[in-house]
Amino acid sequence: MVKIYHNPRCSKSREGLSVLEESGAVFEVVKYLENIPSKEELTQVINYLDLKPENLVRKNEAIWKEKFRGKILTDEQVIEAMVQYPKLIERPIVIKGNKAVIGRPVEKIKELLA
Repeated sequence: MVKIYHNPRCSKSREGLSVLEESGAVFEVVKYLENIPSKEELTQVINYLDLKPENLVRKNEAIWKEKFRGKILTDEQVIEAMVQYPKLIERPIVIKGNKAVIGRPVEKIKELLA
């Protein structure tokens, strides 16, 4: 099963969703701004992405600049910030099995599905 963490207001996220629809894959859409992932779920996603939590943060978001920029945060604190402010989570994220990609560019999603 494939899962996409999606924000319908984001053009890149909509592009990622289109790739999934065109692929014919069976997938689940998680609108993560409405269904905020738990700390455990987000930690699992980060492990699938194989990256540091800070690399999943949208650092140009106002909330990051206002509350977190310039601070030294542990991985756990970064994850807690994303759970508290899910708008900080980069999108789209597509998961297949125990692998995941941030779908920018959308070719990464195509490679994951192949």
